Amino acid sequence: MLRPNNSLTREASIQPFPLARRRAQVARAYLALTKPLQTLLLLVTGVCAYALSRPGTVAWGELTAAALALTGAIAGCTVLNMVLDRDIDARMGRTARRPLPAGRVSVRAALILGLALSVPGLVLAWALSPLFGLIVSLGFGIDLGVYTLWLKRRTPLSILWGGVSGGMPALAGRALALGRVDLVGILLAAGVLLWIPAHILTLATHYAREYHLAGIPVWPNVYGPNATRRIIALATLLDVAVLGAAGWLLGIHPVALGVLMALGAGLTGLSVAVLIRPTKRLNWVLFKFASLYMLGAFVCLTLGTVL
Repeated sequence: MLRPNNSLTREASIQPFPLARRRAQVARAYLALTKPLQTLLLLVTGVCAYALSRPGTVAWGELTAAALALTGAIAGCTVLNMVLDRDIDARMGRTARRPLPAGRVSVRAALILGLALSVPGLVLAWALSPLFGLIVSLGFGIDLGVYTLWLKRRTPLSILWGGVSGGMPALAGRALALGRVDLVGILLAAGVLLWIPAHILTLATHYAREYHLAGIPVWPNVYGPNATRRIIALATLLDVAVLGAAGWLLGIHPVALGVLMALGAGLTGLSVAVLIRPTKRLNWVLFKFASLYMLGAFVCLTLGTVL
């Protein structure tokens, strides 16, 4: 009688696990190309801008479709940016482990992914509403064409255009709900634009040396760290005022408005503290809190309209 080959049996039983791990690693690499946390934050601004514009009368089917369109356009644009910036990422320690410079995803595969996400997203945006499609497409084009392709390697002022692009999901969500662009929508978009210094310039300050070695002009290296901190503090103060004005125009509940202003006071206080007594730790705390502030601000604005 033939006895079973125990080594073959063991190999057959354990082989699926390495295969599953490899598939999971590939999936994580593709997901990383979309910068999921950044994509999610911008998506939240667009979804909240729609929801706060139609309190109690949200068209959930339309909102779901808008969320899918925004996800595709934002994530796809991010992947295409990764393709364009792969040489920069390879020269910086912070980004060298990203999927493209690390060789975990090929350029061809990333390009296909970017197009597979962005093209359907933009088509769906136009199908929902020409105005919505126009604003989403503007955000996509400004981010990919103006910010990344044209200005990022030439001037630190590129972040202004990156901020304009970042505000488009909020403007688009509001415009889809109302069928027009209004002052509140512009204020919501401006709130994202003015938030960019606390988000981007703190990161540029922390990694100023790496940006210098990569040949990317950023504010701290071009205008100096003190000027950068002043810009962050001023932009933050204006940001809090702009989003507070949006809340006031929307007539949100006083409790929500109070929480919104408290979050703004915290962000402003941190930016002033970094200006007066700059340390690496405070700068990093400001960077982290800035994202929490933006998320909290749009949630407060949205909940405040239904309370």
